Amino acid sequence: MNFELQPILENELIKLVPLKHDDFEPLFQVASDPLIWEQHPNKNRYQRDVFENFFKGAMESGGAFIVYDQATGRVVGSSRFYELNEEKSEIAVGYTFLGRDFWGRGHNKTLKHLMINHAFQFVNRVIFHIGATNFRSQKAIEKLGAEKFEEIEVAYYGEPVKWNFGYKIEKNSWLKG
Repeated sequence: MNFELQPILENELIKLVPLKHDDFEPLFQVASDPLIWEQHPNKNRYQRDVFENFFKGAMESGGAFIVYDQATGRVVGSSRFYELNEEKSEIAVGYTFLGRDFWGRGHNKTLKHLMINHAFQFVNRVIFHIGATNFRSQKAIEKLGAEKFEEIEVAYYGEPVKWNFGYKIEKNSWLKG
């Protein structure tokens, strides 16, 4: 399998570009809003030192993106591919956050569609780890057709273990629409 972890993905609404070191400040400007992290298991990612650790993990993952709004060029947020498992033919999509200016405007749905469609060129299952108290993200991923299949502890990069729900989308059900 030759899964391309950081392609440029885009449509008329957003553009995903491989994350680079120079993206820290513009991405931190978005992430520094405490309300973004309100339901997230790691509620203090709006703090610079905590976000520095998050960003370091994103860079080391080799699968992270910065997301831009096509109409304005503004930074929308970030997401990444991680935990590619060729044996199980699956990959995880996550560590996603969007600036509040882009909530409820289709950016998250579009982001997930671009990433899922790309992933299904290479694997048969896409996994999402969502914090047990992150009701907004749970609802959003269920609207895309993801099914909850497990409750697990997840060790985020350099952060304490947190309780998460595992969701999955199977390629066959995604393609049926």
